[in-house]
Amino acid sequence: MKKTKAIIVTGPTATGKTSLAVKLAREFNGEIISADSRQVYKGLDLGTGKDIEEYGVGDSAVKYHLIDNCSPGEIYHLKQFNYDAKKLIVDISSRNRLPIIAGGTALYIDSLISNYEFPINAPDLQLRNSLKNKSTEELAEYLKTNNPELFNKLENKNSRPRLVRAIESVLSVKEQRFEISNDITFDCLIIGTYFERTKVHERIAIRLEQRIEAGMIEEVENLHKNGLSWERLDSFGLEYRYISKYIKGELSLDEMKSALLAKIRKLARSQDVWFRKMEQKGHKIYWTKEGNYKQSCQLVQTFLENKILPEPQIKLKDIYYGPKAQ
Repeated sequence: MKKTKAIIVTGPTATGKTSLAVKLAREFNGEIISADSRQVYKGLDLGTGKDIEEYGVGDSAVKYHLIDNCSPGEIYHLKQFNYDAKKLIVDISSRNRLPIIAGGTALYIDSLISNYEFPINAPDLQLRNSLKNKSTEELAEYLKTNNPELFNKLENKNSRPRLVRAIESVLSVKEQRFEISNDITFDCLIIGTYFERTKVHERIAIRLEQRIEAGMIEEVENLHKNGLSWERLDSFGLEYRYISKYIKGELSLDEMKSALLAKIRKLARSQDVWFRKMEQKGHKIYWTKEGNYKQSCQLVQTFLENKILPEPQIKLKDIYYGPKAQ
């Protein structure tokens, strides 16, 4: 069993994960692996908070992975992420650099630290859900592009069930390579960026306005003009779903902003629940107040020197916001 060390920087939305991860990468000769289920897609920039400028430019730029890897018309799912991330961890470590996984998709993080098993050809609910969000025309185009021979063999090329079954069979063959992912294990230090909930809500509101001013609405318009269906945009989450409603005239600008703000805040609370569950399963998350860089560096240094880490000072599972907490 090959083992290596890796750092995970995670936390709820709008808590500065990318900024902290980049600083740690510069300090400890690291490379960043994105653990964000949407940043892997090209063109989904402002809506997913890629913040590419954070990584720098030129020779001094921090190298990153699993960002802009595939077109928004492709399918990228949990099993593929798990394989890709573990392969990258081994590769980065083999070059004497530090793998730093950064992102807020709790399912992706949990799949790594809990060592999810992915039996070959087992049902993949996330994959099936992503297929549900595609139109029949998109399914046909995907199969035609990725396996034209199988596409041509279909008697009824407009049959959604047959297209879905065909795509699943194509992907299951491709996923034979994923069997090695369960043979890779690693030691990880999990650092969380912690803010009081009211502060998180404030940061979400500020960030939303900044992204709209920066052109997030135009980003969604361009994605649709370039061929993405409204259904596919809806599948990419809150920003793309509610801005699409605004573009289609279903919501006014103010209604869209208000609904989106409420939904993103609700997302932050659901991420909080995920992290609590991780703690309850025994995973130690070192929550640093407002992503404290100095404290994070001390933790990483202790971890890399194989010294005993202190107990986490903050545990989400011990924080109670009350039955009506917002």
